[in-house]
Amino acid sequence: LKQVFNKDKTFRPKRKFEPGTQRFELHKRAQASLNSGVDLKSAVQLPSGEDQNDWVAVHVVDFFNRINLIYGTICEFCTERTCPVMSGGPKYEYRWQDDIKYKKPTALPAPQYMNLLMDWIEVQINNEDIFPTRVGKCKKQ
Repeated sequence: LKQVFNKDKTFRPKRKFEPGTQRFELHKRAQASLNSGVDLKSAVQLPSGEDQNDWVAVHVVDFFNRINLIYGTICEFCTERTCPVMSGGPKYEYRWQDDIKYKKPTALPAPQYMNLLMDWIEVQINNEDIFPTRVGKCKKQ
């Protein structure tokens, strides 16, 4: 478990939403809908009067946090020896390219690929130009 809670490896602290803010209220509403047993289609619909970009941003951050925790529980079983390839079954192999260190798609062991992926996602989530922390400031796509 030490590896799961090492913030420099697989566990990333949840991004906090300030209590009393609109994003905090959206987060609470999202959490309540996921735990209430309601129809998922209606649970993910944009609430009336809310900004679509803010709503999506809240769910992206929550999804990242959940995936990170799930990955943290299995990473000790998937080592470079036991998972030498990042694959999606026998037909698909994922290769890493970031145009910095890996300029061409590169085959990597699954743990290395996942660490690079989770780090990349965290950088995107923490980028204020993509996910601003102030309500109503998301870029319109």
